[in-house]
Amino acid sequence: MISGGGTGIGAATARRFVQEAAKVVIMGRRAEQLERVAEATGSTIFIGDAADPVQSKSAVAKAVEQFGGLDIVVANAGGHGFATIVETTDQDWEDCRHANLDTAIVLLREAMPELIRRKGVIAVTASIASLAAPATAFGYTITKHAQIGLVRSIARDFGPQGVRCNAVCPGWVTTEMADAEMDELQAKLGLASREEAYKMVTRDVPLRRPADPDEIAAVMAFLCSSDASMITGATLTADGGSTIVDVPTLAFG
Repeated sequence: MISGGGTGIGAATARRFVQEAAKVVIMGRRAEQLERVAEATGSTIFIGDAADPVQSKSAVAKAVEQFGGLDIVVANAGGHGFATIVETTDQDWEDCRHANLDTAIVLLREAMPELIRRKGVIAVTASIASLAAPATAFGYTITKHAQIGLVRSIARDFGPQGVRCNAVCPGWVTTEMADAEMDELQAKLGLASREEAYKMVTRDVPLRRPADPDEIAAVMAFLCSSDASMITGATLTADGGSTIVDVPTLAFG
């Protein structure tokens, strides 16, 4: 099961898991996007909000009923939280927490009995904002940091029952959300194209480019496979080297 499965990393992960012969349920609130992914992959759709306990419980039940069990959950839904603390209203904070934390917590809580039964695997789509602080991303930074605590807590508590839980921390990925941010940067700085904006934000990244969603999906596939059977509670960074850069020495680069 993949939350936020209609776009970006979620859709790419659905494609990859289907290629690996998995039976996939994609969950999200926007039917049209889910239907596009389902048409391309043969995935099963569940339209709903992963932060809603009733809907998450129903999604898990649908997977179990249709396929006989649930082995993997990718908590991928997220977004919101791009402002400073001063600019963040109570509603902004509520939306951010709902998108980045509640969707993961509620879905994983509802799925846990089945994951214990099947000795299943969890992957959480975190971010390099889980490890450092982007500018003007107060809510996003806090909730993404909290996702690391979520992963470690689950890994600690349910490892003895055979459940593994890990986080993937991408940097820039060419998703719909990142494209919108690049368009905003392009307009703000008068750049020639979205591609120029991507070049600007990755100019100090060692690999000098953003990731493709399929590259992050490959990381998800590895962590959820038997090849990663001894990995739990881990944070796997897939950022082209962004977080290894020593910022004070950039001028010497």
